[in-house]
Amino acid sequence: MLTLIATLFAGAAMAQSVWVTVDLSDQQMTLRRDGAVEYVWPVSTARAGKVTPIGTFTPYLMQRTHYSSLYNNAPMPWTIFFRGNYAIHGTTAVDRLGTPASAGCIRLAPENAQTLYVMVQEAGMQNARVAVVQ
Repeated sequence: MLTLIATLFAGAAMAQSVWVTVDLSDQQMTLRRDGAVEYVWPVSTARAGKVTPIGTFTPYLMQRTHYSSLYNNAPMPWTIFFRGNYAIHGTTAVDRLGTPASAGCIRLAPENAQTLYVMVQEAGMQNARVAVVQ
């Protein structure tokens, strides 16, 4: 599945594109810039009973510091919203990365979330895609 997505992304014509692929099965994010893999990081996605949406999305809102309006004002640093209340963001629960642990968001180590945030900011949200696959 990742090979198919990588092939599709490589063929996309965008100036400085940023492609984020999140593999729910592997709990892993692959970050590509202009088709070349730059980073592979562990993530936490939805735990049992919760859902991380599957599909391809364009980020629509970025916030350096965000606090959850749904989960007790939980801190969500380096937030990139990609569908409704679903976002990629940093977490303090880094010991849970690599396992399903979130309420649906895609959690990253804070330094990795910052790196992604800066890359998307530089490329522009219109040139970024988030693909969530099984």
